[in-house]
Amino acid sequence: MATFLPQFQSIKSSFAHIVLSVEDVSDLWPTIKKGFEERLPFKRASLNNKTRNPVLVDELPAEFILTTDARLRSRFPQEQSLFWFREPYATIVLVTCEDLDEFKNILKPRLKLIVQNDDREWFIVYVSKAPAHNDQATKMAKKVFAKLEVDFSSKKRERCCKLDIHGPDPNFWDDLEGKIMECIRNTLDRRILFYEEEIRKLSEQRFMPVWNFCNFFILKGNYSGDKPCDCFWDTSESLAFMFEVAHLHEDALREYDELELCYLETGKQRDFGGMEKGDDQATLLDSGKKALAQIVQDDSFREFEFRQYLFSCQAKLLFKLKRPFEVASRGYSFIISFSGALALHESMLPFCMREVWVITACLALIGATASNYEDGLAAPDVEKEFYRVQGELHTLCHTKFMRLGHLVGYGSDIERSPVNRNDMLGNVDKRKVFCQENLSQSVDHHKEFYIFLHSAITLVFPCSASLSMLPWPKPAVWPPLPPDASSEVLAKEKMILQESPRLKHFGIQRKPLPLEPSVLLREANRRRASLSAGNMSDLFDGRPSCPAWQTELLNNTRGCILLLLISCVWDMHAYNCIKMENFLDSSQTSVSDSSGTPSAVQRVSNVSMSRTLSSPGNFDGSIDRPMRLAEIFVAAEHALRNTISDAELWKSLSSVEEFEKKYLDLSKGAANNYHRSWWKRHGVVLDGEIAAVHHKHENYDLAANLYEKVCALYAGEGWENLLAEVLPNLAECQKILSDQAGYLSSCVKLLSLDKGLFLPKERQAFQSEVVRLAHSEMEHPVPLDVSSLITFSSNQGPPLELCDGDPGTLTVALWSGFPDDITLESLSVMLTATNSNDEGAKAIKSSEAIVLMPGRNNITVSLPPQKPGSYVLGALTGQIGQLRFRSHSFSKGGPADTDDFMSFEKPTRPVLKVARPRSLVDLAAAVSSALLMNETQWVGIIVKPINYSLKGAVLHIDTGPGLSIAEKHEIEIEKHEFGANNTDHSDNPPDNHSPVSADVKQLSLEDGKINLPDWTSNITSVLWIPLKAISHGLAEGTPAGTVSQRQSIVDGLRTIALRLDFGVSHNQTFEKTVAVHFTDPFYVTTRVADKCSDGTLLLQVILQSQVKASLTVSDAWLDLQDGFAHTGKGDGRPVSKFFPLIVSSKSRAGILFSICVVDTPAKDGEELDPISVLNIRYTISGDRNLGAHSPVTKELTGPENETDPLTFRSALVLQRPVLDPCFAVGFLPLPSNGLRVGQLVTMKWRVERLKDSGKDVDSDDVDEVLYEVNVNSENWMVAGRKRGYTSLSTKQGSIIVISILCLPLVAGYVRPPQLGLPDVDKANISCNPPGPHLVCVLPPAFSSSYCVPAA
Repeated sequence: MATFLPQFQSIKSSFAHIVLSVEDVSDLWPTIKKGFEERLPFKRASLNNKTRNPVLVDELPAEFILTTDARLRSRFPQEQSLFWFREPYATIVLVTCEDLDEFKNILKPRLKLIVQNDDREWFIVYVSKAPAHNDQATKMAKKVFAKLEVDFSSKKRERCCKLDIHGPDPNFWDDLEGKIMECIRNTLDRRILFYEEEIRKLSEQRFMPVWNFCNFFILKGNYSGDKPCDCFWDTSESLAFMFEVAHLHEDALREYDELELCYLETGKQRDFGGMEKGDDQATLLDSGKKALAQIVQDDSFREFEFRQYLFSCQAKLLFKLKRPFEVASRGYSFIISFSGALALHESMLPFCMREVWVITACLALIGATASNYEDGLAAPDVEKEFYRVQGELHTLCHTKFMRLGHLVGYGSDIERSPVNRNDMLGNVDKRKVFCQENLSQSVDHHKEFYIFLHSAITLVFPCSASLSMLPWPKPAVWPPLPPDASSEVLAKEKMILQESPRLKHFGIQRKPLPLEPSVLLREANRRRASLSAGNMSDLFDGRPSCPAWQTELLNNTRGCILLLLISCVWDMHAYNCIKMENFLDSSQTSVSDSSGTPSAVQRVSNVSMSRTLSSPGNFDGSIDRPMRLAEIFVAAEHALRNTISDAELWKSLSSVEEFEKKYLDLSKGAANNYHRSWWKRHGVVLDGEIAAVHHKHENYDLAANLYEKVCALYAGEGWENLLAEVLPNLAECQKILSDQAGYLSSCVKLLSLDKGLFLPKERQAFQSEVVRLAHSEMEHPVPLDVSSLITFSSNQGPPLELCDGDPGTLTVALWSGFPDDITLESLSVMLTATNSNDEGAKAIKSSEAIVLMPGRNNITVSLPPQKPGSYVLGALTGQIGQLRFRSHSFSKGGPADTDDFMSFEKPTRPVLKVARPRSLVDLAAAVSSALLMNETQWVGIIVKPINYSLKGAVLHIDTGPGLSIAEKHEIEIEKHEFGANNTDHSDNPPDNHSPVSADVKQLSLEDGKINLPDWTSNITSVLWIPLKAISHGLAEGTPAGTVSQRQSIVDGLRTIALRLDFGVSHNQTFEKTVAVHFTDPFYVTTRVADKCSDGTLLLQVILQSQVKASLTVSDAWLDLQDGFAHTGKGDGRPVSKFFPLIVSSKSRAGILFSICVVDTPAKDGEELDPISVLNIRYTISGDRNLGAHSPVTKELTGPENETDPLTFRSALVLQRPVLDPCFAVGFLPLPSNGLRVGQLVTMKWRVERLKDSGKDVDSDDVDEVLYEVNVNSENWMVAGRKRGYTSLSTKQGSIIVISILCLPLVAGYVRPPQLGLPDVDKANISCNPPGPHLVCVLPPAFSSSYCVPAA
């Protein structure tokens, strides 16, 4: 059976190419051998895989072997059937012949004999030796080759090709390679069909009683059928190797996968293997390390060696396929599953064989896959997965290596860090390894036990060590202590006694969680053949005193039960002895009942044995003394020395230094690979374990860099329990490195963690460090982020609402996470506008120091005026000592169902709303009608608040030019009565002439400003200011019938500049200029009413009231200019004396004066007075709410509430009456055809002298008259002079015609040009027509210049 195993393994190790046999009929091979072998290996060969699909092979190695070679002729038929994969795939027949007779008689029969075997693939190569210059020999060679083709080729297949030695055809080699590939494909297909048929037959009989697994691996030569399954295994192995030789690696890999499945189903034997020296080193990648004949036992293969052999074959194929990432993935799964198989046979294997094998397997797999992998070889997601698996392999090796370190006494030197203590960090971590290993190796009731155990450990130890999930080794008997190891035991005991827990920074004391699943002392002693379990103290840590966490668990029944379960977790008989239902039911009972009967826990705790760990004690019977912990370490070390055959691995366990070096290498390898995968978080966690080692060896710089990454991860994930373990170490490193900024940040983070993680005195120590550094001189002070420690929010209620430009007071709630009071030297609240993206936050600074108490604090800050918008709290800045800090975290100020609850899931609630700019107040004049000029009048200013308080407002008054304030009189203010100024004026004023009401208050003017009383803050009020408009000129009257020369309203306007400062701190300002109209009481016009025959003129003076008040004229007189004189008495009084004359508002009154024209010679050096002055004495009766009224200084001065009369003077310009004009100007009619745009037209005016000129003229009696044509340039174009002189006789009746050529520009009714005489007074000109008139201008005529007449 095993005869051919060595030969088969030897062939596999040396045979790696396809064999092509050469039948040299004519001794041609030495001549053409070089040319044939130069074509090897074949490039881009096309073969068929197992599914008959074409596969392109880049390089197909092959070898040409003569049929006379001993390697082919020495095989027996049995060998040929067994090793069919190395039989030739094609036979190349080499022939030559130069004569047809020789071909027919000799060569052809011999060839028929050679190719008569139909099982072989063959073709013939005819070699022509005819020289190129010998035409006869060449023709003969062609005839022979043609005859050869006729006899041995067919329509379906060409089996002949021709090689010319002297001049080879370039296409020959392609033809030759094509025929070789065709033969190889046919042979490969035929052999695959044979193997498939054999495999199918044998698979159907796989479960028959005659099944012999080892015989499947060796194919016997003569298959007689008495053992129907003899050929199966070797058939499959041969098929897989045949695919491998043909470089069909995918098919070969598939065959090995099927072989593994078949073996796992039917091929396992009782003898597991692994007992030989060197078996502790995994052979996952070395299939030839142990011969196949050495692993055969009872017609099968031992599982330990054979499964590794199969995986090595698979790995070799995957490496050839350039898929090292798949080797790593398969290898990790194989190590996990095979570790479970080792656990099933652990009692028979050498001590710690399982751990050592896993370590060597991981290291071998890591090295091989890493060396065969090239970056960029695979897709990015596959590459990340590869590095993840690499990290998993490092982690698994790292975990097993730590277990070996515990066994030899290095457990105290392993730094307890969250990565090797907490099982909630990993995804596929050590807990998964534990579950896979133990669940896969357990029967059904044991699987139920492990499921319950997982839940129990999670319940009792929510932060239990992930390493503690790995069990202790379970040998049949724990290794004994060597007799000559007393010195080693003494050294171990000394090392144990010198162990002391390292105190953390800030005086933090924590008992580290154990890294072992149960007490090694108890586990080792209970596996000794003659010793049972010790007392309760030995069950936990081998010392009489229990830790605090165990004592707490012993106080309740449920905890005791779970502790008992966990302490015997690795004893598979515990589940059979303990009824979980009864224990859990009894856990509901109290520690002691009312009758005082002790509970089960008390009974258990009272049971103790009279022995301890440190002394042998006295034992009754034949029970041996239990081993001490130091003895267990020494015994395990000696046992491991016998198990481990790898010198490098044993060197790593030989000393603490070497152990830490290897431990650090594995941790770094895992971390680096995790960083390059998508499990970057795992890499950061492992960085924490590396940092713990650096921290232990005082490499604080490296430790701090790694701790920072770990703390950032824990903080980001919210793992505060883990952060509380690592952050003190980081703070210690930063303090030693004088990193004050980092140290401060770490202290703040420690304070911001959950209060239950640290004692009050420890939190106070954190705060004292912060305060100490804050008040010290820092070399490089940096802002400190205290967002997790000091949080803030707005107070309850609606946001503060302000108007644009108003200051205010904002109340903010601060939550302090400091354990004690802390003083803030300064504090600033940042406000961020929600409706503006271009403006940054605005800092609102508190004016005084603030003492924050633990918990909630309410602070107030003064708000300067803000721009309109909605504001939220953006950040909080301040200063503690010399340290600036910043916080940007909001506090949850209330229940989640209220508006006061603040979180980042909903928009931040505004704390301040500033309204957009609007009118807050309005200032306007109380009276729109005119007031008296040159008299002191009450000017009312209406002050109207618009939903805004004017409390404390100050009004600044600045009068413009021509206006002054009567400072001797008080300013009055009263409530504004709406509609008071709309009362119609009555001709009969009320009896009460006083404008002051009972509600009027007196105010004083100081430096041009008035302080408004508080009662006017929210109501509309009227401020009465005594003002006097000054005009230095006299009013001018106008003659009747002329264009009105009335004084322009602009001349009577006066302005008052008002500025109102109001608001909380007079921050609001309203400025407005109010216009007030002043005017004279009368508008005077004159006309000559009648001209008497004696030259007397009746001059009528018409008085038009210009104010909204009643005017009473008590007297009037006229001071005439030179050239005029009064008739009668000559006192200047009017002819009619109907005084007092009352002139109501908007009414007129007339006065007649009798005057005459006199000649007044001018005195020497004096000019004649050209102006007459009208004097009117009057009184006024009006209301200041309506308009003009009695002057302020003249009110109520008489005994009977009478006022002093006022005097009005008006200048009149009297001219001698012009009864007959001097000139007549007439517009002559236009042409009858009318005016048209674009056509010239002559405008004519006739000027006639109506009477003789009184001027002194020349003897020719001709006078030069100046004329001027006024025209609108938009409507007319003038062709000629528009201004000039013309000659006109001085005699009455002289006529002249003035003509101007004009061009109309627009159509429609337009004003024609007007002729004027600038040097002649308009009163001496009689115009016809007397006023402006219109003329009609027609549109231009249609043009036919571009019209084409019809045909």
